Amino acid sequence: MGRVTARRRVLRIRDGVPSYRPDTLAAEEPLEIRVGGRPLTVTMRTPGDDFDLAAGFLVSEGVVHAAEDVSAIRYCAGATADGGNTYNVLDVALAPGVPAPDASLERNFYTTSSCGLCGKASLDAVRTSAAWSVAEDALRVAPELLSLLPDRLRAAQRVFDSTGGLHAAGLFTADGELLCLREDVGRHNAVDKVVGHALRSGLLPLRETVLMVSGRASFELVQKAVMAGVPMLAAVSAPSSLAVDLAADSGLTVVGFLRGSSMNVYTGAERLPHQLVGRPGEEPPGDEPPGEEPPGVEPPGGEGAGSEVSRRPTLPTGGPARR
Repeated sequence: MGRVTARRRVLRIRDGVPSYRPDTLAAEEPLEIRVGGRPLTVTMRTPGDDFDLAAGFLVSEGVVHAAEDVSAIRYCAGATADGGNTYNVLDVALAPGVPAPDASLERNFYTTSSCGLCGKASLDAVRTSAAWSVAEDALRVAPELLSLLPDRLRAAQRVFDSTGGLHAAGLFTADGELLCLREDVGRHNAVDKVVGHALRSGLLPLRETVLMVSGRASFELVQKAVMAGVPMLAAVSAPSSLAVDLAADSGLTVVGFLRGSSMNVYTGAERLPHQLVGRPGEEPPGDEPPGEEPPGVEPPGGEGAGSEVSRRPTLPTGGPARR
């Protein structure tokens, strides 16, 4: 799988018996994103779908809203002392008339794969104004259908099968059709790759879709969903309190602890047709206390080479362009 994975020799101990063997790891390398030749941010990511990652990042920051806002994306040659191309530096050229990113978006040029918000100057800087409202979106998804999405997401994860070390984000229709899947060591990168694919394919806003993620639902993932016009975010683990607050303010439906036929709907419950059992506010017998996280339930999911099974038109990623 090229740069998406790497092989390393490890000492394996099973039942007290040691042995040396090769192991496959998810690759992690820095990607510097420039806009108009000016460095904007550096993110640690799994190589692959880098153009989608850069485009999705700019969507989530409110810089671009349509494919026409981006004139070109290219890898930068001369990134090393000998003038070689590491394919770890991208430059995005905005279309004429599209304002350059505000300097406040600069994240001290470093974003870790585990926390996409590191380096943000303030919480207010994250609350970017969305180009589209999701509050009026007509999406309706039966809980029975929603419960099938985690398995469909997992079945489409190609790199996770060989590494066990990646997060995944998948975009689904209201009928449960998988439109696009991306994997990465960073959950926020996986979402950016999905959103960037949608931008470059002319699909924004993503009306009547569900964004499914393999980990928890953080504030930043809620923000990215809202900025892309996605009305529902579903996660196999818990959301944060700030994520739920932002979702409630924005009209986004957030579903957490989606495992099998069980789920917690934190906001926007009207999008999941249901009939309450018992009196409002009464806990059904045998339920776990809300928000209690069983140990070891947040499987990383992820990718550097995405899977697409959509019948919608897509744009080719294209080969690396040298400057």
